[in-house]
Amino acid sequence: MLLITPEGENVAKPSNEEIVRRYLAAHAAHDYDAVGALRDPDWTVEWPQSGERVRGGANDRAIMDNWPGGLPSDLSVRVVGSEDQWVATPFNTIHRVVGSGDFWFADGTSVYPDGSTWFLSALMQLREGKVYRETWYFAPPFDAPAWRAAWVERMS
Repeated sequence: MLLITPEGENVAKPSNEEIVRRYLAAHAAHDYDAVGALRDPDWTVEWPQSGERVRGGANDRAIMDNWPGGLPSDLSVRVVGSEDQWVATPFNTIHRVVGSGDFWFADGTSVYPDGSTWFLSALMQLREGKVYRETWYFAPPFDAPAWRAAWVERMS
């Protein structure tokens, strides 16, 4: 689909996947103006593990602005595969985005201010080309129990 700008130019309307990817990239970069522009006015996010729901971008922005110790900026994180290979990674690194229509899923990792890396999964719903609802799950890595070793493959 094409949109016409106020100057009369034709531009392609972004797909929902492009909207989700832009949104996640803006969030990882702490670009809250871009995040806000991609959100529906009735946006909410739920964090089931802590039993919390955030309504509205102003509340989300206040959470980010008041994060104890401040949010991390780009951090150096080891890349699996080589002892001396390091890359700069943002607060959230998204590894996969899949979905269709208005329903999307993303997974990745998040580096917390204490330097620990947690896994994350996000369920996202769009409405009229804007992020409307999100549900995020976060989990720290943990050691696999030894009793399962005979039936599983170790992942790096």
